Amino acid sequence: MIFDTTCKNEDYDVESASLVGKPFTLLERIKKGGIGSGRLMIHKTSPKLNLGKLKFSEIDYANIELRPKGIIVHYTKKLERFSWIIPYYRLVIYSTKSFSIHANGNFIQFLKNENYRANKKFIEKMSELKADFLKLEYYDY
Repeated sequence: MIFDTTCKNEDYDVESASLVGKPFTLLERIKKGGIGSGRLMIHKTSPKLNLGKLKFSEIDYANIELRPKGIIVHYTKKLERFSWIIPYYRLVIYSTKSFSIHANGNFIQFLKNENYRANKKFIEKMSELKADFLKLEYYDY
């Protein structure tokens, strides 16, 4: 689900808590070594996620937030901020020439530049949390 979170949004708070769980506590955040990614540069988005105005030459960025049962991708289009809630059971991650996140027929494709390389450990952590949550033991081989 995609929400406009430029301003406080009660529907977003309720829906994010029900789909991906409440945010981690401070102690859990410290134990995990952080729950948020650095900035990732967006290369391309699916039409449904391209909610901003016409694009001229600005660069769009996104951050990923970990939650107990999924992730939230926060991205900006000009001065607007959107949040895409993705439960782990719908999350698909591809890493080819670009890094992309897919769910429900939508995707965000990120450039593999220095921002991606700085977030590589975070992406591995996200994949491990997904495997642990879904109990996907066949990935361990």
